[in-house]
Amino acid sequence: MYIIAMLTMLIDHAGIVFAPHQEIWRIIGRFAMPIYAYCLVVGYKHTRSKKKYIQRLAMIAALSQLPFVFAFQTVGINNVGTLLVCFLVLVFLDRYKEHPASWLVLIPALVLLEVLPFDYGAYGLLLVLFYRYLDSHTLVLAHIGLNILYVFYKGWAIQMYSIFPTMLLVYWPSVYALLDKVKVKRWIWRSFYPAHLAVLAAFQLASQWFK
Repeated sequence: MYIIAMLTMLIDHAGIVFAPHQEIWRIIGRFAMPIYAYCLVVGYKHTRSKKKYIQRLAMIAALSQLPFVFAFQTVGINNVGTLLVCFLVLVFLDRYKEHPASWLVLIPALVLLEVLPFDYGAYGLLLVLFYRYLDSHTLVLAHIGLNILYVFYKGWAIQMYSIFPTMLLVYWPSVYALLDKVKVKRWIWRSFYPAHLAVLAAFQLASQWFK
């Protein structure tokens, strides 16, 4: 699963930089975010130290920010920053799950993700929550509904393709089980996001310099 997340993200980001008018790159890239969101939920459930997990996410987000800005010519906050906010929300919801008003934390979190703006914005948090609290057909239907909502909200028609990783997870988990036989070392998984952004950022800066 990790290898698919990294490869599809690389294809997506390479398409943004090298072939912005060829949609096929972006379609393939729709696999990445759902897998990263799912892996975050799995990591949340199994990590021995949520504090260290938060620190790792914060470090990766910080290292990735400038490459993200230069690679994509944006002022937004990178996707690991989005996942960091999602993780913090999960921690809060579990810590105060007995409090009936704990879910109200979603309102400022969703606003924060949309206003600053974070990559994927509120969409990312909602998707993470679906993976955390839903399963089977309900998860698939919720993801489809979220995609439809964002078609009308932001015109993200291409995001409809992101349902396929979730459908594989629910209906054909053996596909991911087969892919998981390809072992990815932790340092590669953790460093891939800032590293590939740094390469793309270097290309963007070099292309501008030699214009």
